[in-house]
Amino acid sequence: MKKILFLFAVMTASVTLAQDLPANPEPGKCYVRCTTPDVYVNETVTLTVKPAYKVLKTVPATFKTVTERVEVKAAGKKLTVVPEKWGTETVSYVSKEGGNTLRITPASFRPSSETIEIKPAYAQWELGASAPDCASGNPDDCRYWCYKGYPAEFTTIDTQVLGADASVAKTPIGSKNASYTKRVLLEPAKVVETVIPAEYKTITKTVLDKDAFTTEETVPAVTKTISKEVLKQKGGLTTWKEVECSLVEYQALPINWNLGSATLTSAAKSIIDSRLMPVLAKNPGVKLEIASHTDVRGNSSSNQDLSERRAKAVADYLITKGINSSLLVANGYGENKVKNRCREGVSCTEREHAVNRRTEFRLINN
Repeated sequence: MKKILFLFAVMTASVTLAQDLPANPEPGKCYVRCTTPDVYVNETVTLTVKPAYKVLKTVPATFKTVTERVEVKAAGKKLTVVPEKWGTETVSYVSKEGGNTLRITPASFRPSSETIEIKPAYAQWELGASAPDCASGNPDDCRYWCYKGYPAEFTTIDTQVLGADASVAKTPIGSKNASYTKRVLLEPAKVVETVIPAEYKTITKTVLDKDAFTTEETVPAVTKTISKEVLKQKGGLTTWKEVECSLVEYQALPINWNLGSATLTSAAKSIIDSRLMPVLAKNPGVKLEIASHTDVRGNSSSNQDLSERRAKAVADYLITKGINSSLLVANGYGENKVKNRCREGVSCTEREHAVNRRTEFRLINN
């Protein structure tokens, strides 16, 4: 529908109004034509795209290293006359304790089938042929009825049954043994005794800290929420509404866009909430134009695209706030509507360029 703004000046009683203009306008007032839009509400439907399931995991055994001070030579005595006699002894120990590894065998299935009755057995009366010895000239007088039975009908459906459920198999991990040798006193000296101190050694061994085990993890279902629009109320009625005259002219929407960005910051959303939402709430059913502009610096095609994305970002945010999309027009003008002398090739200050980087709004006709 063509968008027209009407500013009505003082009208005399002799002027006949056109059929599509508001009746009895007041001098100096501004009006916009409103077509009541179709009212839609958003409904969400949640679908399960993948059901929840369980995952079995094995956690391998963990080991730790410990050190131990052991005696490798016992204390003894030295005799000056009869020397002592020594022997050796081998001491065995477990240098690494055993454990288990776990292996998971998943569930398996085998084919099967199931036969179901699709049509039950039945019987019915049926008219047979005439008797050969019929005495009547009319063969229908000698025809007979038979109560004939029919068997049930079946069909076979292919199915699957559980062959073997998931299981865990343990495989032992063998332990490791080691040994050390120590000298022991067999016979002490018999005359003069000299004490010989014991000797020690620090050994290292690996012991089982925590044996292998399985964990069970439930993977949650994956869902997808789909939003759809449902018509709540049919529009289409045309009415005229008086609005503030300043609102039919472009008004500044002081959003400070980040360089090259069309993303609304929290500060920008706050400006829209405080500046635009009250205007739309006060003028229900009136169409709003969001216009975004850039300065002349940079590529004109990029500037056009950036301005369009910024205008659309404002419109999209208003839609999330419940504004009907049919009441919003987002236009990007790029560098085509500068407000001062700063055109292509003209040297301007940053403040002068900032005047042209703007986002505006106004009320327009449906």
